[in-house]
Amino acid sequence: MDAETFLGLLHFSDGLFPVGSYAHSFGLESYAAAGTIRDAAAVQSFLLSYLQGSVAPTDVVAVFASRRAALCDRPARLGQCLSIDGTLDAVKSASEFRDASRQMGRQVLRIASNLGEPFASHGLTVNLLQAVENDKTPAHHAMAFGAVGGVLGWPELDMACAYLYSTCAGLVAAALRLLSLGQLAGQRILWALGPSIVKLAGEIQGKDMEEIWSFAPAIEIAAMRHEMLDARLFRS
Repeated sequence: MDAETFLGLLHFSDGLFPVGSYAHSFGLESYAAAGTIRDAAAVQSFLLSYLQGSVAPTDVVAVFASRRAALCDRPARLGQCLSIDGTLDAVKSASEFRDASRQMGRQVLRIASNLGEPFASHGLTVNLLQAVENDKTPAHHAMAFGAVGGVLGWPELDMACAYLYSTCAGLVAAALRLLSLGQLAGQRILWALGPSIVKLAGEIQGKDMEEIWSFAPAIEIAAMRHEMLDARLFRS
């Protein structure tokens, strides 16, 4: 990956990229409110379970599939991405996960479509954004991220690691607001998860939408319970 391509990957996976992930806890706040998650070890365990049971086998597979779709001939690109998006919408049973993913994906498409080249000449992100505005697709984050990756030429393994790491970083930031954890504890969590991120990215590489799956029932139930909390820091 050349330096310009690498910078593009950093741009779209950076914590400062305004997709709105900071507003969502993906069930973590419910666990914190119940006292189930109280320390750094519990946060790390939650993150690993979320990556293994949901993000890697669902979202990262969709990232790969959308990347490949973006590399197809122009007539096939949009239809393939719309199909991927529909599958993601069906798989995400918890409305909190579904709504957060939609919000983040739409923001990715809005930003990409307004950055000029190479998005303007490629056309996929613009067409996807039009489909969103016409209520033809929900625009999930994994689909949008993968489509951008295809346009910019990100390698599969690198974009998978970036997606997984970005997910962890956002939830560690949420944990720091919910629990009495210091910044150092947060960095230790992210560092400790590094080998697992690389392993998961390698295991998922090459899979397609026929192999997508998700099994994180306890985390999904926690997300469903989130809207019933008496007070919330994060959106439900």
